[in-house]
Amino acid sequence: MATSQDFFAIGLMSGTSLDGLDLCYSKFWKSDEKWHFEILETETIPYSEAWENKLRNAVNLNAEALLELNSDYGFLLGELSQNFISKHNIKNLDVIGSHGHTIFHQPEKKFTLQIGDGRAIQILTKKNIVYDFRMQDVLMGGSGAPLVPIGDELLFSDVDACVNLGGFSNISFKKDEKRIGYDICPVNIILNYFAKKQGQNFDKDGELAKQGNVDSELLKKLNNIEFYQLSEPKSLGYEWVESHIMPLLKDFSDLEILATFTEHIAEQIAINLSQNNIKIALFTGGGSHNTYLIEKIKAKTKTQIIIPNKEIIDYKEALIFAFMAVLKINGDINVLSSVTGSSYDHSSGIFLKF
Repeated sequence: MATSQDFFAIGLMSGTSLDGLDLCYSKFWKSDEKWHFEILETETIPYSEAWENKLRNAVNLNAEALLELNSDYGFLLGELSQNFISKHNIKNLDVIGSHGHTIFHQPEKKFTLQIGDGRAIQILTKKNIVYDFRMQDVLMGGSGAPLVPIGDELLFSDVDACVNLGGFSNISFKKDEKRIGYDICPVNIILNYFAKKQGQNFDKDGELAKQGNVDSELLKKLNNIEFYQLSEPKSLGYEWVESHIMPLLKDFSDLEILATFTEHIAEQIAINLSQNNIKIALFTGGGSHNTYLIEKIKAKTKTQIIIPNKEIIDYKEALIFAFMAVLKINGDINVLSSVTGSSYDHSSGIFLKF
């Protein structure tokens, strides 16, 4: 039975790597001024080929088609959420927190867009909904990303840093008594794309990368990209990959790209761990299953790398968006200005009360 101190929430997360929709049903409670959690049910629902193509190509749509997709995707999220609730016989549910799917992310121009209208989710689930977590921060002068560090701060404070290897890699840690976080480099948005060209959904354990040769000139060009020299806050998006990464890769084979980019990821992550004197780091996200990539990172840094259980690896982001929704409905801060660069800490997301 729920008590007044227990909050039950579902988090929905769709990443740029287009693996599918992650759903995580969890219980949150606070004792001795510290937040705790228990993951109760999880599921990843792969996108159909049609939906994967729709989301991948959404950046090229005109305004009318994008608005239609925003509604259609909202109803898809609502349908999948309701199926999840029914399948797992979920009775206690205070809120659904939906990240949506990022189409545009240009905070320097004061906009970011995560499609999936929360009103459509509510129509099908008849539950409290929190969605559109990023836009408020961008309007406040922040980068709107990464947002997960609030969960790192309140739920995973027993390690020095949290590193996520998803479509992009990001890191969060304490610096001068403040939590900071930022994107490091692309990961699965590149590796999955070129693995798919080789007939694989992803590069399992780096088996494809192992077959290719690292091109030292390409590696040097990748490592010299200006973004890596910028100080935080900073974040990456699909458009940046299209303009800054893809042109560098056009003259190389898929296997050369996978080998070289895996090396590039390992080097950039190791640099960030070492420069910030991180002693212990928790690694999550789909890329944490890539044993070849993890071995390369370990070889380049003295940081102790912790790979948690599969539930945490695969669902930490969905877990934290559920948590952010709980914070929102309680009027608590869920975005840290020290991470995003916004004008002050704030409680973000559009809350639809049912």
